[in-house]
Amino acid sequence: QVQLAESGGGVVQPGGSVRLSCAASTSILSFDDEGWYRQAPGLQRELVAQIFARGSTYVADSVKGRFTISRDNLANTITLQMDNLKPEDTAVYYCYTWDGYKLDWGPGTQVTVSS
Repeated sequence: QVQLAESGGGVVQPGGSVRLSCAASTSILSFDDEGWYRQAPGLQRELVAQIFARGSTYVADSVKGRFTISRDNLANTITLQMDNLKPEDTAVYYCYTWDGYKLDWGPGTQVTVSS
C-alpha cells in the first residue's frame, strides 16, 4: 500500500498562490493516474486535477487557468500549483493515487483563502 503525504497548505490572501506537494512512498509510474481532490465544509469531495500514466492531465472547470498539476517521476511527487486563489478555493486538499484496483489517499492539507 502506498503512503501519501501532502505538504504546502496554509492561509493565503485572495489572488495569492500556494504550491501543494504530495510525496509517494512508491514509484508513481506504477499508477494509472494520480492527482488532487478537495473538500470544503458541508460539501462533497470534488476532483480538482489529475495526471494520467502517459502524462495527459485534467483540470476541473472551476480551477482551469489558475491551477496546474505536474509530477516528478524521479522524486515520486505530485504537485498542484494554485494561482489567483479565491475564497471559494478554501478546502482540505487530498492527494490520491489509483492503480486500477485500489484508491489511496493522503491525510489532507488545509488551504484557507481569506483576507
